[in-house]
Amino acid sequence: QVQLVESGGGLVQPGGSLRLSCAASGFTFSNYAMSWVRQAPGKGLEWVSDINSGGASTYYADPVKGRFTISRDNAKNTLYLQMNSLKPEDTAVYYCAKDPGSTPSHLYDQYDYWGQGTQVTVSS
Repeated sequence: QVQLVESGGGLVQPGGSLRLSCAASGFTFSNYAMSWVRQAPGKGLEWVSDINSGGASTYYADPVKGRFTISRDNAKNTLYLQMNSLKPEDTAVYYCAKDPGSTPSHLYDQYDYWGQGTQVTVSS
């Protein structure tokens, strides 16, 4: 069965960095686009970033552009999100999700599998 397991969240001060990982299993990881979506306290889901199956094409939401970097290692079946210059407004539960195709849809209501999420808290 498909499993997505996020890790790497935690408490960090404003301006700090974190690297999230998402270990995938149960499907051919290299065939599918992958995404990161977040949910801040009391708010709805927000698409953050996605990457195509091969890793050559990446996309970012405006609030994180220039600060976050999505990447993947298809040999390790792992998706990453490097988050730099973190701000309090980045505080959220971060989910990785599998797109049903190889090209990112940027639409979180299209994703067919989700991880359990990892908490990121940015606070002094």
